Amino acid sequence: MSAPAANASQAELDKFGALANRWWDPQGPQRPLHELNPARLGYVRDGVALAGARVLDVGCGAGLLSEALAREGAKVTALDLAPELIDVARLHLLESGLQVDYRLQSVESLAAEQPASFDAITCMEMLEHVPDPAAVVRACAALLRPGGRLFLSTLNRTPAAFAVAIVGAEYVARLLPKGTHDYKQFIRPSELAAWLRAAGLQAEDVSGLAYDPIRRKAWVGGPTAINYLARAVKA
Repeated sequence: MSAPAANASQAELDKFGALANRWWDPQGPQRPLHELNPARLGYVRDGVALAGARVLDVGCGAGLLSEALAREGAKVTALDLAPELIDVARLHLLESGLQVDYRLQSVESLAAEQPASFDAITCMEMLEHVPDPAAVVRACAALLRPGGRLFLSTLNRTPAAFAVAIVGAEYVARLLPKGTHDYKQFIRPSELAAWLRAAGLQAEDVSGLAYDPIRRKAWVGGPTAINYLARAVKA
């Protein structure tokens, strides 16, 4: 295991680490993640056969998606750089009875150790929180086996995303803690596509990720102006 790499903001790690103890509370500050998780899992499941696959979850938090992937039969390794989150993720395994290899390690460090090792990689709601998201994409590409797929989700840098994800979610509805997002860090699909090409990956799909906080439901499809998902393959 490694110490946090340079491609991380300590303020971001501290911010999310402070939420660790309530990460698995579906009524807590990470409620939107709980409600997004079935849609995220479905998107991954539609793109790769999970049973028996080696899957890496980058920026796993306390393991919502990691455990969902393991429940589908995947052999999951999961990374985060906030020690509090990894501690809670490991503790939750005692309750769930699943197997996930949680690591306090950067994706760049793992890429140097285990290139071409994974059938699929997920990196959800993380790219907009790191100083150099393109470096994360490059590391994920290095970790994929030929034919492996990378699944990403992030926020588009549009006025609509600012209004909904920051003003609406953080200040009006208070679905998320204030300061969760920085609009300057949001990523346009064209920027993400360029990073994928530069890393030797071929984009296969970009889809909107819609969320209705009133019905507490998320689904794949519709506009990409706010949240969106992307899938890419390593040739």
